[in-house]
This record gives sequence, structure tokens and C-alpha cells, in this order.
Amino acid sequence: MSGPDPAEDPTALHRLSATDARQMIATGELSPVELLEACLARTDAVDPAVNAMVTRADERARVEAQAAADAVARGDEIGVLHGLPVAIKDLQATAEIVTTLGAVDRVDHVPDADSGIVARVRAAGGIVLGKTNIPERSIGANTVNRLFGATGNPFDPDRSCGGSSGGSAVALAAAMVPLATGSDHGGSLRIPACFCGVVGHRATPGVVPFDERTITQTFYAVQGPMGRTVADAALLMAAITDRGVRPASGHIDPMAFPLDHSRFAALDAVDPASIRVGVSADLGGVLVSEDVRRRFRDRVERIAPLVGDVVEVPVDLRNAADVDWRLRSDVFAVQYQHEAATWDERFNPNIRATYDSALTTPMEVIAAGRRAQTELYQQFQAHFDQVDVIVTPGVSVAPFPWRELYPSTVDGVAVENYMAWLALSSGITVIGHPATALPCGVDDEGLPFGLQLIGPPYGDHRLLSIAAALEQAFASDPALARPHPPEPVLATARPDLIADGRQVH
Repeated sequence: MSGPDPAEDPTALHRLSATDARQMIATGELSPVELLEACLARTDAVDPAVNAMVTRADERARVEAQAAADAVARGDEIGVLHGLPVAIKDLQATAEIVTTLGAVDRVDHVPDADSGIVARVRAAGGIVLGKTNIPERSIGANTVNRLFGATGNPFDPDRSCGGSSGGSAVALAAAMVPLATGSDHGGSLRIPACFCGVVGHRATPGVVPFDERTITQTFYAVQGPMGRTVADAALLMAAITDRGVRPASGHIDPMAFPLDHSRFAALDAVDPASIRVGVSADLGGVLVSEDVRRRFRDRVERIAPLVGDVVEVPVDLRNAADVDWRLRSDVFAVQYQHEAATWDERFNPNIRATYDSALTTPMEVIAAGRRAQTELYQQFQAHFDQVDVIVTPGVSVAPFPWRELYPSTVDGVAVENYMAWLALSSGITVIGHPATALPCGVDDEGLPFGLQLIGPPYGDHRLLSIAAALEQAFASDPALARPHPPEPVLATARPDLIADGRQVH
């Protein structure tokens, strides 16, 4: 189940990497119009199987693709994403294109202006093909909402694709688009990337400007890139880190700092034999299934001959899940206090549970969480004196049925709340380090297995360069290489995924 179907042409335009397509557009070998039409046709063909692209902007995209082709013909200077179709997470506002946040009360919401990340995509020449599915208000490591329904895993649509950037991950894995945007609180980029066999990068907070931030100086609320390869994700980083582009709101992210965004357009060549890899199966003892632990041990054994050194690192983030819950209370109280009174009885239970907890959490508990956060940061940071990158499993469990918002148990251990099974990713959110989700083969059921690569703060370019070197090394081993969804699965429509809410076009 892990390889491309022989009947599917691997050279088809919709399968081109973003970096290859961008180079071909620049030289005139490929027209942005041809690429867009290939992506639209692919989306028409496979989205009924997975329900990832919930809003389409076909005609506007066609106009923009023609304009992009004309610019190349004139010899105009072009941006790093010139002519590339990009899917936008439905959390992020798009001018004149419906932006629902996966919520029934926003089904007809059409913003007047683009959010910051979308403005940067457009300024770099990217073409918005459509919007991708999310959980309601984008909270939860799933992609199910009352408006559009569920997005199925492209390897098995009965399984979860993760979340909250699940629609973006599925659109990439199914080759509907070469690039997609996402965002990450406790793992919303990394979890769907791992569940769907694509790449997601959670940058150091402040690297990617988040102009809509509602609370300053926090490691939460990070926006970022997703791609089928590390180089593709880095190319999108080159656009969305551009400080020279501001949204129409004029808002400035108080955490953004001076940065040369163009550097991400090209990664450093890294010799895998020079990489010192630290490994941890569970960050010192957080909840991880035995099946994932076993598979991780197998991956480590396969990776060891490819790199310079592999060592177990004495990481201890066992307290991070508790700290995360305390800090989320602070964030949610700020973010949702103005709208909580409008929620109906079927509103996203993940948000309601966190918000209700926030209202009853004493300030001394939150303060203790912030102090613990600083201590965890310092302890974790010290490990990079001995290693270049720390590698963990990407997710604590394999993809589970999408009808479950989260697993109720892991190896018989009850999961306390919707965040308790996510400590592998949320623990890294707590300490604010950059992390890249990297595909690494499949499990016994043919479902993607992913790794989380963690680097030191502000070392995003170096981390992505290391991830690209490992990705290239993995490609020669079928057990480690990036998997591809089975074409027969993508050819079968799944109307059960679609909710009663209308699909927007």
C-alpha cells in the first residue's frame, strides 16, 4: 500500500514537487495555467474520496494563473512561489473567498482582506486554489466539523488524518496541490503530516509572523508550511517569513524579529554522516503506545548506519502535558472570552472543555505552570550541546477511526482529555523549540509513520537542512521512504465523510 499505483504517471504535473515546478515555470518549460489545470483536475478526481478541499476558488485561480504566465512571458521579476497553486487552511482569512473556521455560524463569512500568511503567499506569486478542512475553530487533533464533515486519511478514509491542519495534509498527500498552509498549537501541523505522510514544520515562535495573535509572548499559535518534501516546505517558508509584507489590517506580530526570509529558499547541503542524532521514544515517559515504540526502535536501527552518531538523550518532559494544560487555560481565556456566550450545545467540545477549565483555574496554578515551562526549556536546550537534532516518534498512536475525536485509551491507559495523548508534540510546544514532521515509511497496516525532528530555538534553517539530508538518505530504503496513498483508495468516493452542511464553491 505504500507505493504509487503503476497506472498513475509519476511524472504527471500534479505530482511535481513545488521546487521543480517553480524552476520549470521560471524557465518557461511549464505554464502556471497548465499546472493549475492539472491540480484542479486532480482535485476533482480524488477529493470525493477524502473531503479535504472544502472551498474552491477555481475561476479566480485561473485568472491569476494566466496573469502569472503573462508575467513570465514579459520577463518580469517573479516571486519564490510564482505560479504555484497553494491550499489555504480554512482558519486563515482569504479575501473574497469564504473563510468558515469550520463553524456553522460562519458558513457565509467572506473576508474583505487576506490574513498575513495569505498575503505573503500571494505576494510571493502563489495562487490560492482553495480552502482545506479543519475541526471547528481549528481546535483538536482531528479534522471533523458540523459544517463540512470529516476529512478521511488518504491511505484509509475510515481513519483520522489528524488535525487541525488535516485538510492541508490530505490535499498534499493526494497530490491536489504542491503546497499548503497550516498552523500549530499542540501539534496541528505535525500530527496530520505524520498521519498522512507529508512534511510539516513548526517554526520557532516569531519566525513566521502571526499578525492575528491575541496574546503576546507565547509559544502557542504558530503558523507554518506543509509540503510533500522538506525543500517544498522550506520554499513556502521563504514566502511566509517575509517581514516586508503586511496584511491589510496593518497588524504586526509582537513576537516577530528581523530575519532574512530569502534564506529559506535554499537549504544547506548536509552530509548525513556528520549528523549527531539524539533519540527519545517518549520524551522521558509521556504516553506512547507500545506499537509506536516498537516501530520507532526499528526506525532508529535503520537510521543509525546512515548518520554520524545515534545516542539516547535523557530528556524529561513528563511534566510538559500538565504544564501545557495550565498554559492553554491562559491562552483560551484570552482568545474566547468575547464569544463564549454565543456557543450552542453542539459547539466543539474540545474548546468548551478547555475554556471551562480556564475559568476555574487559579492564577497560582497558571503561574506555577509558567515557572515550570522556563525550567523545562532550560533543561531541554542543554541537550543540544551534545547532539544536532533530537528525534522522537511523531505521534503516540497510529491513525485511529475518524469518528473518534481522540483515542479514549492507549494500551489500556485511559486518556484524561483531548490533549493527554498528544504530549509528544504538545511537550515541544511548551518549550518553544522548532520541530519538523518527516515521513518515515508505513506501519503493518500500510498507514504512514512519521518522525518528529527537534532543533534548538531559532535554528529553523539548520533543522530543515538536516531534515532534507535525512529525507534523501531515507529515500533509498523502502522502509523509510515517503509513502504514497494507494490510487484505488483515492478513486472511491466516500459520501459518508460529508456533513449535512453545504459544500462551498
